Amino acid sequence: MKPMTPIEAQTFCTKYTKDSGSNFYYSFLFLPQQRREAMYTIYAFCKMVDSAVDEPAPGSHPIEEVRKWRQELTATYQGHPTQPVTTSLATHLQTFDIPEALLQELISGVEMDLTTNRFATFADLYQYCYRVASVVGLICLKIFQTQSPAAEDYAVNLGLAFQLTNILRDLKGDAEQNRIYLPLEDLQRFGYSEEALLRQQESPALVELVKFECERAHTYYRQAQEILQTLPPADQKSLVVSEIMRGVYSRILTQLEDQQYQVFGPRIRVAPLQRLGIAANIWIRSFLSHTIAPSV
Repeated sequence: MKPMTPIEAQTFCTKYTKDSGSNFYYSFLFLPQQRREAMYTIYAFCKMVDSAVDEPAPGSHPIEEVRKWRQELTATYQGHPTQPVTTSLATHLQTFDIPEALLQELISGVEMDLTTNRFATFADLYQYCYRVASVVGLICLKIFQTQSPAAEDYAVNLGLAFQLTNILRDLKGDAEQNRIYLPLEDLQRFGYSEEALLRQQESPALVELVKFECERAHTYYRQAQEILQTLPPADQKSLVVSEIMRGVYSRILTQLEDQQYQVFGPRIRVAPLQRLGIAANIWIRSFLSHTIAPSV
């Protein structure tokens, strides 16, 4: 196959991100072009690595695919990408200082899904959430080019909140794959068994468990917001895309609470027009005030 040019590779990443239907796509629209295209590329890379594990192609071997992605990433940083997504990434690395270690840490998080389908404690889950979500936030900071070191704490907390929200939204789908991402210590605390979760059994104990986990996610959203308020105005403006994502993911959590913590029904979604509305609302408020107001 003829190697793609950087322009062709970027077009590939942009289309891949758009076609994914991700919540992230609508937030990227509010970025300047260079940063927007870099974010499309980072999203495409993350999604492709994740899909190699969670949605492996017929006949593929996820462990081997992860190894190939690690090698491809190293080759990219040495100036020799071979895939469309890494060809695009190599171009953006000329502008944005994204350490290879962060992307390798992300791969380590995805790789955990091959060996781990239970987490005994929240400390165990924290490491997973940090790798697959907070690290992505730290990568984004390199593209947003924030200056304050405290922005890293913001990114870590927001990433944890996002991943906890994902876990709660996907309890049903994960159970169908024999995966339980809620800490087993929490299940024991509320008297809800692994077997009940795998069988998708509704109960008062489940409601209390999910309510507890929702509040934990809210805590990380609040901590991120508190840190944001301390950042310089320039950094706050740079993080408007992250705040748009906070608005969308907070809405997912709110919808779960509004339906009385019923986690085994249809998967919660925020409609595209609603996502765009949240994004526009937060961006306009940021533009007018020069400081990001709390999201809805």
